[in-house]
Amino acid sequence: MSACEAAAPQLIQGGMGVSVSSWRLARAVASAGQLGVVSGTAIGTVLARRLQDGDPGGHLREALDAFPDRDVARRILDRYLLPAGRAPGTPYRAVPVPRQRSAQMFLELTVAGSFAEVFLAKQGHAGQVGINLMEKIQIPTLPALYGAMLAQVDWVLMGAGIPEHIPAAIERLSHHLRSELTLNVSGALATERHRVAFDPGGVVRTPGAPLALPRFLAIVSSHVLASHLARSESGRPSGFVVELPVAGGHNAPPRGRLTLSDAGEPVYGPRDAVNLEALRELGLPFWLAGGYGSPERLREAISQGANGIQVGTAFALCEESGLERELKLRARAEALGGELTIHTDPLASPTGYPFKVARLARTAGDPAAQRSRRRRCDLGYLATAYRREDGRIGYRCPAEPPADYLAKGGEPAEMEGRLCLCNGLIAAAGLAQERRGEGRELALLTLGDDVGEVLRALSPEGAAYHAQDVVRYLLGEPLGNGC
Repeated sequence: MSACEAAAPQLIQGGMGVSVSSWRLARAVASAGQLGVVSGTAIGTVLARRLQDGDPGGHLREALDAFPDRDVARRILDRYLLPAGRAPGTPYRAVPVPRQRSAQMFLELTVAGSFAEVFLAKQGHAGQVGINLMEKIQIPTLPALYGAMLAQVDWVLMGAGIPEHIPAAIERLSHHLRSELTLNVSGALATERHRVAFDPGGVVRTPGAPLALPRFLAIVSSHVLASHLARSESGRPSGFVVELPVAGGHNAPPRGRLTLSDAGEPVYGPRDAVNLEALRELGLPFWLAGGYGSPERLREAISQGANGIQVGTAFALCEESGLERELKLRARAEALGGELTIHTDPLASPTGYPFKVARLARTAGDPAAQRSRRRRCDLGYLATAYRREDGRIGYRCPAEPPADYLAKGGEPAEMEGRLCLCNGLIAAAGLAQERRGEGRELALLTLGDDVGEVLRALSPEGAAYHAQDVVRYLLGEPLGNGC
């Protein structure tokens, strides 16, 4: 059944972090009849690191064996696969960083990584699978989309910006055609237009028949943006996910002048409320997200005209999620005990968007642990492209070493409080880089404000629970036995 023929789900599993929404989680949710979603963020790095950890179970090798270009699959395996895994304390081999004209290996890893994640998520069931991408991370978008489409992804979800040009890109990629997106360049002259291009034929040498078109959901935080996208001739989505500020991960900034609470969190007001009547009038399906992780809120959402809800936190802490196990267990225990604080940090993310940080000891959310970390930027997914004095494009990140950032023309105030989300989020999935003489990178955990409430409903005694339990709970069905 194609995405166009398939019924829209009531539940959308959030596309969380770097590999938290892994293929195992997406497959479990899709098998339960709802929309399972994989995270496409930093997917090339995820593929390379999993291979260096030995590819337990051989799943990635199975997926790469199905990849349409055998030469690409062979190059990736030759370069990154360590059948016995890394020796303890051994750093991961580096992968190329995103650039306007990215290295061939970066493109191949991104296409193949996205393909593998969707391919594995779609095995063994007839359910629907989506991929989640961030508009703020522009350079990997086209190759990640193409890889997912090669694996017959059913849905594409994108937020953290204005994803107006994605539907047209999906259309071109479905015909294996060269595609372009605007590249935002800080300091660019008014007369300059910068683009990032991707040619599918540069990765898959012999493309087959046209690819099926996935449905596109724009993740928005206001009816104003939804209305703009719905009126766009080339950017009209299939529907919307409407995220409220209590959702985990990146939140849209408050509208108007930024005001902080006594706890240093952004204060949201009436201007940030979503006009559901205006959303309904657009005539497109929508799902509500952020604080909707209960059967009561699902019923409320449907009564307000929504097709259903998107849920993240409940799935993030279930057994099938990609969160590193020890981190998952500690987060569950502290949340159930009322000891886990979720802080909406206005400074943590290099994107400038508020970011929900779980203040868990010995993680990047622990200020004492974070102060001991040496700043670096070696993954570069959230780096900003900027115009250098000679007119060429450079890349800088306010979370990189201060001397480097300032030498690139960065403002000193922009460095305050910044965290390395790239390294922190990939570490949270058990893929932390080893630093010689420094140990492992700190994990960064993000969860929604309702984490305690969700866990008390799903796992009041702190026992393990599964994605299927989350689906049953939200749909008002009896829970499983946790086995």
